[in-house]
Amino acid sequence: MNYDKALKIFLNALPPDHPDIANTYNNIGIVQRNKGEYDLALMNYDKGLKIFLKALPPEHPDIASTYNNIGALHQNKGEYDLALMNYDKALKIKIKALPPDHPDIASTYNNIGALHQNKGEYDLALMNYDKALKIYLKALPPDHPDIANTYNNIGALHQYKGEYDLALMNYDKALKIRIKALPPDHPHIAQTYNNIGALHQYKGEYDLALMNYDKALKVRIKALPPDHPDIADTYRNMGLVHEATRAWQSALEYHNKAAGIRRKSFATTHPQMVTTESDIRRVKAQLK
Repeated sequence: MNYDKALKIFLNALPPDHPDIANTYNNIGIVQRNKGEYDLALMNYDKGLKIFLKALPPEHPDIASTYNNIGALHQNKGEYDLALMNYDKALKIKIKALPPDHPDIASTYNNIGALHQNKGEYDLALMNYDKALKIYLKALPPDHPDIANTYNNIGALHQYKGEYDLALMNYDKALKIRIKALPPDHPHIAQTYNNIGALHQYKGEYDLALMNYDKALKVRIKALPPDHPDIADTYRNMGLVHEATRAWQSALEYHNKAAGIRRKSFATTHPQMVTTESDIRRVKAQLK
């Protein structure tokens, strides 16, 4: 649908505070946000919000949804305090307007948890992820992907805190659900294998790390374009494990594979290219 055309029609045909006009502003904002046009998106979200606040009851779900969209936009821009303020507004409305175990409330707790995680406020992040998980476990089927995503978030949080056993426990829960709920070549399955591989790598369990990285790689090769950056990331991870075990020739092989993909996607000055070239020089120095 051409939302700009729809907006012109609505502006001519409807009262200026009609909810359909607000919805169209919101839809235009979503398209602009997806294109990275954050300032334009924010302008349209704000227009939609002003209309909703005039036209709808104060606890209407569309108002909460708009606050949520504005929060997500500020999160994309790295403006975490503004994002949190808008997510909090969305949450307060949802708690008043929806049943206590509604998945939309859990979704907002997840968003708030991610923000606190980005700010390094790990205990607050965990508290919000736990609230989201409790709701999802009551409201959704046991193999629902949103439950897996929340276990994955909790696992990542424990990983950042250096609590590797707790991280692994949550990643395993996420993986079991994803294997049941998703197609076998889904990128989320690869992501979980990659996370588990990284944990084993941190713990010095290099055989287990390689086994999980290899599983991630096989899924990514099937699921993604051949030059996708995630494939390069997995090759690099495997190269680092081989470095840790002093298998220099294998390490060089994987770093070269990572470099081959990254050279097609990135300029030589891109941080990932700088890292890759450094990896190769470091390993070559060991082979002299």
